[in-house]
Amino acid sequence: MLALEVVLEFACCNCAHDVGVTLKCEGASLASDMDLPARVKVPCPTCGENNVLYFTPRGTLLRVAPEQNRVEIPHPSCN
Repeated sequence: MLALEVVLEFACCNCAHDVGVTLKCEGASLASDMDLPARVKVPCPTCGENNVLYFTPRGTLLRVAPEQNRVEIPHPSCN
């Protein structure tokens, strides 16, 4: 099985702190397409907010986005 280490550097979407991360990519799809995009959640060590990284196994960072699946607890109505 093919395995690669990918080193990415990015700015946090929440606090703009510089973050570096080393990822281990492995699987059968690596051998067939090295440009197939992957996604991973990485928490910022400064503010703790999750960043979603979209990247290729070649080490190209395609996009950094804030995590969007936060669930807000509804407030009771005054009725």
